[in-house]
Amino acid sequence: MEEPSPRSVAPTLQDPWLSRRIPLDGPVEQVRATPRGHAVRAFVAGVLGLLAAFILFQLFVTPLATVALLFAKGVDFSALSGTDAMARLFEDNIRQLILGNSVGQVVGLAVVALVLTRLHTSDLWRYLRVRRADGVMLGLALVGLIALTPVVQWLGAVNQSIPLPEFIESLERSQMELIEKVLQGGLGVTFNVAMLAVVPACCEELLFRGYAQRQFERGIGVVGGVLCSGIIFGLYHLRLSQALPLSALGIYLAYLTWRTGSLWPAVIVHFANNAFAVVAANYAAQQPGLDAQALETMQVPWYILIPSAVAFGGLMYLLHGYATTRLAQQPTRAPVDDAPDRLS
Repeated sequence: MEEPSPRSVAPTLQDPWLSRRIPLDGPVEQVRATPRGHAVRAFVAGVLGLLAAFILFQLFVTPLATVALLFAKGVDFSALSGTDAMARLFEDNIRQLILGNSVGQVVGLAVVALVLTRLHTSDLWRYLRVRRADGVMLGLALVGLIALTPVVQWLGAVNQSIPLPEFIESLERSQMELIEKVLQGGLGVTFNVAMLAVVPACCEELLFRGYAQRQFERGIGVVGGVLCSGIIFGLYHLRLSQALPLSALGIYLAYLTWRTGSLWPAVIVHFANNAFAVVAANYAAQQPGLDAQALETMQVPWYILIPSAVAFGGLMYLLHGYATTRLAQQPTRAPVDDAPDRLS
């Protein structure tokens, strides 16, 4: 298809859920290339965007925000020395640690997603699929999460059976100990749900299903985009002992975003999953002989796993059919004023 001239209207991207094309008028899109070149560039931009967000979140914003909060509380860093002192510092300042992590997610993930999207288009929200979700599809997505949970739990047990290097297992034990200390820190369920469910659901979805998935779909197609977004999401959490269940959940969230044409089902399902995990782990932390690690490794009997998998498949069949019907009812895209999609 003929490329638009540099002086013509900006090239556009077609989204079947939208009646108007999305203008690709950002600075990155102004560099001319072949259709294959645009696809490669979109994929690479998605990968580099995730990498940049990861580095900014983990290595810069979160540590700086945490240190700033500790300074504001009046912590004397000059009196600290040794690993034991640092461990006690974090144990005594769990709230600041969690708040610093939340600031890191907002700035390092959500804000980065918005900035990266602006490099491609001025129409940020439509590009990120931030549009109203259909109520029926949202309901099916939430019920689908319930059916998927035993499968995810089973995948977690399978993942735990895969041997990992000792230093990785030691790192993950430290992570679980920190999580348990957070839950036992007296911060309250409401605070924990807000920081560990609301913030990640919004910030991670903007980055992974909003920006990165759109880029991967442009680069390697819908199936590749869904799988790539989901698998990288599973690895992004740096917990190899939970890579399989997290990837399965990520793929589900990516599928929901594409199939419903909206980011909101993924955000709400992500929130529901995290909120349930926080409440369950909080309950486990208060029970003698039960901890968060035990919940993650809990075995799911076959008589629950098989019906759950079948139910999940049925729900996805219903969701797919309903979404296909709703998509067919979308207003026909008006061809006027729209330049050809560079990726078509």
